[in-house]
Amino acid sequence: MKGVDDAFLGVGDKPGLEIWCIVGSSLVPVAKSQHGKFYARNCYILLNTTELKTGVRRHDVHYWVGEEAKEEDCLMASDKAVELDAALGSNTVQYRETQGEESDNFLSYFKPCIIPVQSQTPQHMEGPGHKSIRTMMFRCEGEHVARITEVPFSRSSLNHKGVFVVDTASKIFIFSGCNSSMQTRAKALDVVKHLKENRHSGRCEIAVIEDGKLVGDSDAGEFWNLFGGYAPIPRDLPEAVREESMDISSKKLFWINKRILVSMEPHLLDREILNSDRSYILDCGTEIFLWMGMTTLVSERKASVTALEDYIHSQGRSSNVHTVIMTEGHETGDFKLHFQHWPKIVEMKLYDAGREKVAAIFKHQGYDVTEIPEDKPQQLISCNGSLKVWLVDRGCTTLLSTEEQEQLYTGDCYIIRYSYVEDGKDYHLFFAWSGKNSVKEDRVSTTSLMSSLADSVKGHPVVAHVFEGREPELFFSIFKSLIIFKGGRSAAYKNHVLQKSDSNGCHQKDGVALFRVQGLKHDCVQAIQVDLVASSLNSSHCYILQDGGSYFTWLGSLSSPSDHNILDRMMNTLCPLKQSLLVREGSEPEDFWKALGGRSEYSKEKHVKGWPSDPHLYACRFEQGLLKVKEVFSFCQDDLATEETLILDCNDEIYIWVGLHSNVTSKEQALDIGKMFLQDGIVLDRRSVETPVYIIAEGDEPAFFTSFFNWDSSKQSSMVGNSFERKLALLKGLSPKLETPDRSMRRPSTRRLGVSSEPTTPEHQQQQPTPARRAFGSASTGRFARERSPATGLSPSPSIMSQSPRSRSSSTTSTAVARRLFPASLHASEAVHAFSNGTARRR
Repeated sequence: MKGVDDAFLGVGDKPGLEIWCIVGSSLVPVAKSQHGKFYARNCYILLNTTELKTGVRRHDVHYWVGEEAKEEDCLMASDKAVELDAALGSNTVQYRETQGEESDNFLSYFKPCIIPVQSQTPQHMEGPGHKSIRTMMFRCEGEHVARITEVPFSRSSLNHKGVFVVDTASKIFIFSGCNSSMQTRAKALDVVKHLKENRHSGRCEIAVIEDGKLVGDSDAGEFWNLFGGYAPIPRDLPEAVREESMDISSKKLFWINKRILVSMEPHLLDREILNSDRSYILDCGTEIFLWMGMTTLVSERKASVTALEDYIHSQGRSSNVHTVIMTEGHETGDFKLHFQHWPKIVEMKLYDAGREKVAAIFKHQGYDVTEIPEDKPQQLISCNGSLKVWLVDRGCTTLLSTEEQEQLYTGDCYIIRYSYVEDGKDYHLFFAWSGKNSVKEDRVSTTSLMSSLADSVKGHPVVAHVFEGREPELFFSIFKSLIIFKGGRSAAYKNHVLQKSDSNGCHQKDGVALFRVQGLKHDCVQAIQVDLVASSLNSSHCYILQDGGSYFTWLGSLSSPSDHNILDRMMNTLCPLKQSLLVREGSEPEDFWKALGGRSEYSKEKHVKGWPSDPHLYACRFEQGLLKVKEVFSFCQDDLATEETLILDCNDEIYIWVGLHSNVTSKEQALDIGKMFLQDGIVLDRRSVETPVYIIAEGDEPAFFTSFFNWDSSKQSSMVGNSFERKLALLKGLSPKLETPDRSMRRPSTRRLGVSSEPTTPEHQQQQPTPARRAFGSASTGRFARERSPATGLSPSPSIMSQSPRSRSSSTTSTAVARRLFPASLHASEAVHAFSNGTARRR
């Protein structure tokens, strides 16, 4: 390929990581055994290839610049990244990484960590037996990725907010500052384990030093003797608060004209201002984006990247800014968020195109295209469970009979409990289902009542909130058959109908009604009453039309034989002992159209099940009334830290995972976190605020959640203590303690938002009473619902999650996005107080 280095030909065919080091004017491949070892005087090109659930490969390109690298090597690295992008069809996203300020995404490739190497010449062929025995001291930062920086071996390098590792010839010491977060301490243990295995061949002692603890601790005495004896560590200086989000007025937009930056007005950022034959730089302060039009040449793109490098150096920001480079059509979500209107480009999906090709081949060979079998539904949950359904009416619940529980109404709200056994454990799956026409009074009380019911059961409860029309497959799979009628049973709904004088098409036993029939499989079928008009029809589905005592069964031309079998079963359920007139699309009698009010246009396109989305994991916290999320890249089970609340976003549904030591104390609080996540559009292209939300408590994880991880159930046996204590026990081969004090230093409930109340010195720490451990349990169910913000309907709880100290200044340049969630009149201390009254214990 013209203008592309030969080293890049044929790369990216398999998932995995490929690395090249720039040596002179050539690229030298780095052996996999040396991945994660970067030398300060060199530059590297990295290609990470992942295979998405759709079967499409995604390529991320990073070029890493060492702090001692030559300028010509830096420019060559940026040029080679452009060439690699061209070799992969110009559909990659490129990231500029600088030593010590690497992005979380970059660091996630190298678990557990990257150990910096100061060396003039890279020794990539260096054997595994090469060991250094000099004493080294590292500062460890980060909660989901480990940021390791070698610091001078001196007492002055220590502070109260950091975690430090001192690696000597015979022992590794880990020093935890009293203001460090528990997650950072746990992540530092991964570094200790890495050093033990790689520098000491697994044979060395490990000593844990707690800030301020001296009495009776021989390890602490030995640690301080390394520095010539104990001396107090000075109080931490307050960090300057940095604003992560920029005002539109402070953004800078340029277009690149032959390496010359031409300023543009950034106050109205719109997709239409980006031309396909130009390149643009968008400076957002903590992040700088380079956008290149699809018709630009490789040479023009290299010139644009060079202009970007010149701009960064001229601003003196080469080490504290994250740079993202992308080609038109492959923009990141963070980039799109800076534009007021970014249109959704609807393209034919590869899955759809593949089905069409298969259909064309079958048709050419004489087969009926509609006979191509559909994908078999996934087994989501045990089918041998028991079902109970409660009708919610004005704050009360009524248990429905076995017959009634398979008939829901769009004007009502229901609580559904499905109890089943999985891997020898009792699980209880609760759904709060809200009909489209249900009244607000019932919708508000449903989640509170569901939480109370879930807290009253023994076993492993999981709760979820779903809305009519947005139900996940899991919801339908717990019903053998389900019919959703228009109308309602509840007194609140009936009163609403009387006041509005509008029955809204309520189902009448001997009236006229149209039902869409669907099903996951033969023994799991649904009939959904739809509007009584011809436009409600769809060629992909089958329908039952009731006209008084007469029935029509309508077969869409694109429906499958399995759909027809489901239709027969639902006909027997909906109207047993009744005969129906079979009608195929295109041969309907006039009586059929008359019952629908006449002919009209309807969808005749094949309805294809959407292809699966790759999940994303987000850590979330509250700061001054703002919900902030930060993506956890290359996530695994170990990222579910017991002190945190995390959001697993699967596009069509989201899961809120709540750790036992997090500050979320009720399922309602967790549900409201999901509402905030959806309502405020924190993740771009969120299709609906009615996306199903599941609440998963640590230790209660069902199989349909653990399937997103390479789950190791044996880790559940050690689910005691905080994340640091758990990892330390495993590292030392000990059993974790059953009862451990909470040393995460939670702030008192009355502290002001954004102001740390953690002790800043060991002396202050000793004066603080140990707070009671707050678990995600059943005690706090009512107060949260009563103290809601009238403006948003969400509880103003900035104290849901504890605020961890910043791991480094560059952490503010992450993908975290925040929105104002609460009224400006709500004082911070009042917002905290709304959640701080009372604690909960896990049952």
